[in-house]
Amino acid sequence: MGDAVPLFFRKRKPQPKATDQDFWKDARNVPRGTGVPLPTGPKRARFDIPEDYDASDEYGEEFDVEEQSTPTLPRPKHPRVFVVANQKGGVGKTTTTVNVAMGLALGGLNVLVIDNDPQSNASTALGIEHPVGTPGTYETLVEGDPIMAHAQQSPHSPNLHVLPATIDLAAAEMELAVMQGREARLKHALEQYLEQSGADYVFIDCPPSLGMLTLNALVASTEILVPIQTEYYALEGVTALLGTIDRVKGNLNDRLELTNILLTMYDKRTNLSKDVAAEVRSHFKKQTLATEIPRSVRIAEAPSFGQTVLTYQPRSEGAVAYASVAEEIANQVETKE
Repeated sequence: MGDAVPLFFRKRKPQPKATDQDFWKDARNVPRGTGVPLPTGPKRARFDIPEDYDASDEYGEEFDVEEQSTPTLPRPKHPRVFVVANQKGGVGKTTTTVNVAMGLALGGLNVLVIDNDPQSNASTALGIEHPVGTPGTYETLVEGDPIMAHAQQSPHSPNLHVLPATIDLAAAEMELAVMQGREARLKHALEQYLEQSGADYVFIDCPPSLGMLTLNALVASTEILVPIQTEYYALEGVTALLGTIDRVKGNLNDRLELTNILLTMYDKRTNLSKDVAAEVRSHFKKQTLATEIPRSVRIAEAPSFGQTVLTYQPRSEGAVAYASVAEEIANQVETKE
């Protein structure tokens, strides 16, 4: 045992020279393709790819400008105030808020977006600078400042104004809890703004929770727009939201109605999206909008450029879909003469 040579000092046996018959051992000769033909485009599991797969679906179709030119939308007889809410996160609340608002603004209507989420993603998507200390929703809710004093015009449309949010808004939950009339502070501020501004539409973007911020939005609104991602778990968040709506209507806001449900991240290639869409339409036949928002890379890219998809890629499939949703909502009510 004492004369045993350690393994790492042992001399390796010489390898036989490769012959022409052993060409396959050379890595350079190994083909990079496989016997299974794969489509070009994003990599994904082979058996998840349908026969009619088209890589361009990842970015959506593009439409001619003439085909999707923005119409002049009808002006409502009375201002419409929407809260965009869903207890579940990641269903497209902020994306829906900013794109529908921009669609209405590009159609010639006056729109206000209230960023009621401490993440302040709506402010970012609409091109509003909001560093810490920027006055906005926090000052309106906690300090009682008028909305008119802090609303900023979006650089992408003169008809669109934004009440921005910052991380300071996260503290408003606790500060509002000890205030009298805490549920109606946004309602009072919004009533004053509507008298002064002549806005046609107001959209309130909410955090993915049913806390004091969302409660203020529900009390201040008359209509609810609920984005539902076409996946199973998204349906569970709607159940909790409906219970909250009933409680708010019974105690704080009898005018509140669930008027619109929007199917988002719809993937026409999967049976799951089709099944969830059919389930939602069977339960909310009148409220579910006819247009579905497709799963689109363009929609996801737009906020990184401080824009909505309607201004970032107006010819994309996602932009055309949101423009159609805006037109559908605008045509729901009586118009001003």
